[in-house]
Amino acid sequence: MERENFPQYYTILFNGIADALKALDQQETSRAWDILVRIQQEAEDAYIRAEET
Repeated sequence: MERENFPQYYTILFNGIADALKALDQQETSRAWDILVRIQQEAEDAYIRAEET
């Protein structure tokens, strides 16, 4: 199976959401919140960088 090349912002969001869900499973809501805020910012930055190229 060939791996698709997803945009970097998608990968950031996907992996970050997985991390946030893991934190929620461990009852670490504050950590999950921090992860979601961070990945939103990182994904936005990656999206802007992709648009500039």
